[in-house]
Amino acid sequence: MRIISGKYKGRRFDPPKSFKARPTTDFAKENIFNVLNNSIDWEETTALDLFGGTGSISFELVSRGCPRVVCVEKNFAHASFIEKTKAELQIQSELMLSKMDVFSYLAHCKEQFNFIFADPPYDLKHFEDVPKLVFEKELIKPGGIFILEHSKDYNFSNYPLFEDQRVYGSVNFSVFRNGSI
Repeated sequence: MRIISGKYKGRRFDPPKSFKARPTTDFAKENIFNVLNNSIDWEETTALDLFGGTGSISFELVSRGCPRVVCVEKNFAHASFIEKTKAELQIQSELMLSKMDVFSYLAHCKEQFNFIFADPPYDLKHFEDVPKLVFEKELIKPGGIFILEHSKDYNFSNYPLFEDQRVYGSVNFSVFRNGSI
């Protein structure tokens, strides 16, 4: 896992071999962030990282200057790795880790975010409910962006707020935007 840009650019962290998470590839992450850089002022962005896994996306967001990133991860080993990496980077208040199930978090969340990233396990039961819950709870601020990482087996083009689909190798991103910026 490599941080692509920002104050921690180039830092590498290797999750344990026993890790069950499938981190977003560096290639896919770099490309989607290049697209997002044209739309987002990271230093003014509050972000939500659902299914945090290795924390790769959360650390990328903090590195780029996001003042508030909430990372949701229920797996104890994954959450411990995120905490360890957070300590190594000496990240203080910018990153908050919620050690809980994403569906429980979404059911109780009352905060809105400028940017939401979700990378559920591709075989997750009720995978297609993730964007529905984000939209129903109105978690995306006006002008905000929601990115859903998924396999080629899913098509979200008929969902509300759908804007674009990006494909980088075997990684697919559906991009949703809540109105204009």
